Amino acid sequence: MAHEREDKEEEVQGMRRGLLQGAGLATALALLGAAATPAQAAEANPFPGHKRWKVVFVNHVTTNPFFVPTQYGIQDAAAMFGMDYQWTGSANADVAEMVNALNAAVAAKADAIAVPIVDPKAFDKPIQNALDAGIPVFAYNADAPAGTTNPRLAYIGQDLYLSGYQMGERIARLVDSGLVALFIATPGQLNIQPRLDGAMAAIKKSGKNIDAQMIATGATVNEELSKIKSFYLGHQDLKGMFAVDAGSTQGVAEVMKESNLQSKGVHGGGFDLLPRTVELIHEGVLDFTIDQQPYVQGFYTMMEAFVFLASGGLVGPANINTGLKFVTKGTVDPYLNTSTRYEGKSTKPQIVPRSGAIKA
Repeated sequence: MAHEREDKEEEVQGMRRGLLQGAGLATALALLGAAATPAQAAEANPFPGHKRWKVVFVNHVTTNPFFVPTQYGIQDAAAMFGMDYQWTGSANADVAEMVNALNAAVAAKADAIAVPIVDPKAFDKPIQNALDAGIPVFAYNADAPAGTTNPRLAYIGQDLYLSGYQMGERIARLVDSGLVALFIATPGQLNIQPRLDGAMAAIKKSGKNIDAQMIATGATVNEELSKIKSFYLGHQDLKGMFAVDAGSTQGVAEVMKESNLQSKGVHGGGFDLLPRTVELIHEGVLDFTIDQQPYVQGFYTMMEAFVFLASGGLVGPANINTGLKFVTKGTVDPYLNTSTRYEGKSTKPQIVPRSGAIKA
């Protein structure tokens, strides 16, 4: 019996060494949890005990469904790293409310702050005040314009101008000439304006006789749908309807389906993976949507905050581009066939199995 215990302990120690050398922390702990006692699994964690650091996430549209998977990413990272978080800000893209929430987080001595920098100047001084107080600040989802003096430590999110430019290139391939509507929830906001700017630039560079018009829709899904419907009713000769934010993209899809515009040769597309958008991609109502992976915008921001705090500021932070992926009728099925936290369609934590070749 003693030999069996010794053999088992040696097996666990060997597994521990191999996992921590060649696998991520989460994978290592998960596998060790199945093979070792709780004490042994805890011993495998390379991080000493620490306080439950609190990260305050200031947001510009706190109730927007786009940020549901972002909040799940925050929750999952918080559980993994033993941290807490707060979700606050503005429900209607009010920059003053966001600045007030950021200042409140500084006054409350948050351990770290994350904020979408949706205004080119308004966040400069509040972020500097936070840094002066020893509080690290990360931008997520939206960043300060290149070349500005905003002192945030790192940006975690999509390359917004590039994503818009690539959308514009695709629009120019779909539409030869005529009126194309480009819908944007809140013109000027840095989480979406760079996309529209990129799309306009690509359409212009194409040399095609496309009349691209920007239309503001509003900060809520109902507003967006109403504005998109009104624009279409007044411009029924249009050749394309596209959007640079999640709510407006869903609105474009709803209007196109209601009027059966795809059968009339009208093209449509936009951003993000709201469930209704995904359904209408599958039905062929929209040509495409662009996934910017909101889950990891929350998860990676928490991870960066943890590593910065755990290392006493010695490690990081680093900018992380959360990517760009066109989702079309030919690639949408996996989004329909799963219901997960990663896309905001389920509250249940889970590991999603996959098989077969990976399509780049």
